[in-house]
Amino acid sequence: MDLINLVPYLPRAKWSPGPGDQDWHAVLCQVHKESQKCTRRKSLLKLRIMDFLTSTAILPLLFGCVGVFSLLKLLQRMRMRAYLQNAVVVITGATSGLGRECAKVFYAAGAKLVLCGRNREALEELTKELTASQVTKVEMHKPYMVTFDLADPGAIVAATAEILRCFGYVDVLINNAGVSYRGAITDTTMDVDKTVMEINYFGPVALTKALLPSMIKRQRGHIVAISSIQGKISIPFRSAYAASKHATQAFFDCLRAEMEQYEIEVTVISPGYIHTNLSLNALTADGSKYGVMDKTTAQGRRPVEVARDVLAAVGKKKKDVILADLLPSLAIYLRTLAPGLFFSLMASRARKEQKSKNS
Repeated sequence: MDLINLVPYLPRAKWSPGPGDQDWHAVLCQVHKESQKCTRRKSLLKLRIMDFLTSTAILPLLFGCVGVFSLLKLLQRMRMRAYLQNAVVVITGATSGLGRECAKVFYAAGAKLVLCGRNREALEELTKELTASQVTKVEMHKPYMVTFDLADPGAIVAATAEILRCFGYVDVLINNAGVSYRGAITDTTMDVDKTVMEINYFGPVALTKALLPSMIKRQRGHIVAISSIQGKISIPFRSAYAASKHATQAFFDCLRAEMEQYEIEVTVISPGYIHTNLSLNALTADGSKYGVMDKTTAQGRRPVEVARDVLAAVGKKKKDVILADLLPSLAIYLRTLAPGLFFSLMASRARKEQKSKNS
């Protein structure tokens, strides 16, 4: 017979508590209580050990990390100050807006300025303002002024020679001058497209190329291009402007790669909306001035804030900087990751703008 089948026939053991079992129960209860006390002691011991480690190891380590981080930031600021102090900085479009504020922050940093623009009176006014400012932390240098029009190719050669005569060399060139545009592609004349490209693209490229040989000879220099968020994405009724800024981004990206062997830095800065007169002075489809302060421009960042960011980007030798709010920054990634959705949103925006213009 199978042994497993015998199990139901085996006698079942019955247990009934005896007179001594209560003592055993008491002993078990006591053992359980002692076990709980032991567990609590272990927990308290662990807490005390953790407190000890926190006070003697983790906190000092944390403070040490903060100290190291602060030291690195201090060294970075010192390096940036040393990089910019006494550096010869050329700023185009220095008569107003972002260019004017850049002149102020770079002057305060101890740079030797060469201010460029079309309006001689505005340059003289800015120079007087700078020299009258009370900045005593660093040595100040009286700025030079060079008046010329970036849209005139012939004027750039003479302007380059004049710029180099100021201090004999250029450390930093900030290509800031530019013009904006508002209009429909079908209404815009080719002359307007060419004018915007001449000022925003061909002018800065020509000036950069004219100054590059002296930088290459010294194995030192820094080229800065003030582009735009519209050099990354394009929005309706800004075709000429967006095209010029896309071209700017592409050219200076190529320049960065080619100039690395000569230790020449290239920084492209792409701001969002800045509260300046850019939209007021924008060209329209027929070449006339737009003359309107856009709501987005009016709500843009203050030029002095952007100028400080430009100063920091140059001092830290950053290569590509986006100075825009969250929404435009997200639009850049949307254009890359979901182009179909981006194009649909831009088409919707174009319809809304066209409808508002017709009403």
